[in-house]
Parts: sequence; C-alpha cells; structure tokens
Amino acid sequence: MGMTMTQKILASAAGLDHVEAGQLIEANLDLVLGNDITSPVAIHEMDKFSKQGVFDKDKIALVMDHFVPNKDIKSAEHCKCVREFAGANDITNFFDVGQMGIEHALLPEQGLVVAGDVVIGADSHTCTYGALGAFSTGVGSTDMAAGMATGKAWFKVPSAIRFELVGKPGPWISGKDVILHIIGMIGVDGALYQSLEFVGEGIKYLSMDDRFTISNMAIEAGAKNGIFPVDEATIAYMKEHSSKAYKVYEADPDAEYTATYRIDLSTLKSTVSFPHLPENTHTIDEVGDIKIDQVVIGSCTNGHIEDLRCAARILKGRKVAKGLRAIIIPATQTIYLQAMEEGLLKTFIEAGAVVSTPTCGPCLGGYMGILAAGERCVSTTNRNFVGRMGHVDSEVYLASPAVAAASAVTGKISGPAELGL
Repeated sequence: MGMTMTQKILASAAGLDHVEAGQLIEANLDLVLGNDITSPVAIHEMDKFSKQGVFDKDKIALVMDHFVPNKDIKSAEHCKCVREFAGANDITNFFDVGQMGIEHALLPEQGLVVAGDVVIGADSHTCTYGALGAFSTGVGSTDMAAGMATGKAWFKVPSAIRFELVGKPGPWISGKDVILHIIGMIGVDGALYQSLEFVGEGIKYLSMDDRFTISNMAIEAGAKNGIFPVDEATIAYMKEHSSKAYKVYEADPDAEYTATYRIDLSTLKSTVSFPHLPENTHTIDEVGDIKIDQVVIGSCTNGHIEDLRCAARILKGRKVAKGLRAIIIPATQTIYLQAMEEGLLKTFIEAGAVVSTPTCGPCLGGYMGILAAGERCVSTTNRNFVGRMGHVDSEVYLASPAVAAASAVTGKISGPAELGL
C-alpha cells in the first residue's frame, strides 16, 4: 500500500522504507521550536537530564513573542530564563525584541523551514509549516526538551484526510474562509490525530499566505498536521527566503485516506466562527445584527502582509466606528516595515486604529486587547474558546481580515459587501 505525503516524510526521517498509520517511529528532527511561555518549562526539564547541552545549536529556534515586550514581572523572568539558555548554548536562531516576530510567521520568513523538513514546536500552531510541504506539529514542553537534547522525537504515524480543492475563490475570500469552512464541516475533532492533506487545481489560486493560514488552523480540527503539495509558488517562496536544501515528497496514487472531501472554492462565502468553538461557523449572510466592541487583525494566522493589505483596502478613506477599538498587529518586523513603506500603517492610523509591535498579544488573552465581561470581538486569530481573549463572559468571533476590517467600520459583524465593496 502506498503512503501519503506526511507518511513519506516521516519514513525518511526515521530511516525507513515504509511506514503505516498507527506505527510508532523515532524520527530525526530538522528544527525544534519554543517560545517565551513554553521554553522555560523545557529548559528546566533539561536541567534534570544527564546529557547537558543541545544536539545542534543551528537547529533550535527560540522566539520571544507571546508576552514581548514583557508585560509584567513574570513574563520578564520567563524571557530572562530563555535569554540565558540561548546565550549559554550559543543558539543561532534566538529572536528577541527588535528581531522577533510571531513565531509561525517568522520561521518561514527567516528560511528556517523548507519542504521535507520534520519540525516540532512547543506551540500547537507549529502545524503552520505544512504550507511549505514540511511535516510540522505541536508538542509539549517535555518533548521539546528531549528534542533539543537529542534531535529526535517519537511519533505515531498519522492517517490522513484528503481535501481536493477546486475552483477559484471569489473576491474577498481568503484562506481563513477556506479553513473555517472545513472546520465547520468536519468539527473540532473531525481530524483527531490525522493529517489534513490538500490537493487539487484550486491550490494554484491560494497564495502562500493563504496556505500558511489554512495549515495553521489544522489543529483546530484536531489534526496532527496540515500539508500542501510543493508547487511553483512554494519553490519560489523557499528560494526567496531560504538557502536550505529542500526535498519534495508526493503522495502515492494508492495512498490510503480515511475520507476524501471535494471543496469548490468558487462557492465559498465569507465565514465567521461564533463562540465558543471554531466549528460553530456561519456564512456572512447568516450572521444577523451583532454589535461588537473590538476588532483584532493579526496573529500567526492572519498577520501576514496580504492580510494587512486586505484590511487597508477596506479601511482606506473610512473610519473605525465610534466606540469601537481596532487593533492591528503585523506578524513580524519585516511585515511591519513593509506595511509602513507601503503606507498601510498610515491608512490604519488615519482610520482610527492602533498598530502594535509584533506579538501574540490578545490572541491568547495575553495583553494588548483583553476583553471585559460582556464584550464582543471580531478577530482574525485562531481560537474562540471561553475566556480565550479575556473575561469568561466575553465573546470572540473568528473571521478573515476582510470581514474584520469591514466590521471595524460598521461596528457590527459585516462583510465588505455592506460597504459597497
């Protein structure tokens, strides 16, 4: 029996000719990732190991992004711990204030991940790098510690669900609408410990930023990872950003899938995920009249330059609704600078929004936009669990940058069409 794309990558990393779903393997790692929340736990675990030091200082990435610049004493202590560890081990890829960005946007931008890589990260949205044709998945801090020490990790080989994407998305439809549609269709546990593998001619209409967004939220369907085939767009991105050698894997024609779904991108509408689960989706014409208090455009999911351009097109010449807070967060310093050079930041500020330094910030209820009881937020982030962005009685509605920007103008959940766009 043939192998899926994910299974081929894992087989190679384990030094095996063939693997099957459910098989336990030990794989060599190309990159181990941690941030300012998860790394300190891993570092303290490593103190207990008989083996001291890291397996390869070039294959570890430590990104200070969740509470940076530090919001309080505890976050400052966490970052100090990681800074000292990075210094003691001469970690090549350590990203702190001034160089840092949101980890899952930063690593591809810095060329640290390419097709065929096996990547673990102590953050659930590490699955983002599947957009590049890599196997990447989130792990706990203890697994991160073991990975930093040995360069290896144990995996159970996942089965896979195949999504055939056809058709061309309509205006204002982005990768966020695609993945919200999928999660709404199969549910938050619909792909539990499986790989989401995307194929089809419709992929050519999805930009790399769209693919990063889709792969990023594979975990919201319970998936182990999400992965796209390597095409001309992928290769062009890797050549622009990385000097690493990459390897292309393709699924066998007789690869086995637990399910196959066909999605016509031309039929998709702007989609909004209502509280308190990403699977609680409604198309924009089903939303009704829902007043909001805040809009957040950013995060590892939708803080890319295309996301900011989309929001700026809608906000240009318009004003944020009175009484509403609009917060824009570019995902990396490079994206921040590009947005500034293109005049996007000027557009945001003139519209009445604020622009933050790159940070995860409000996505996880960290800072830079915490909600009070009873408040509602339209956010381009990836989760809307109870209390995710603040008070347990607040509400988060997940949406694309287009919907978020339009909602910022109207003061209620809206699509661009309500602005005549």
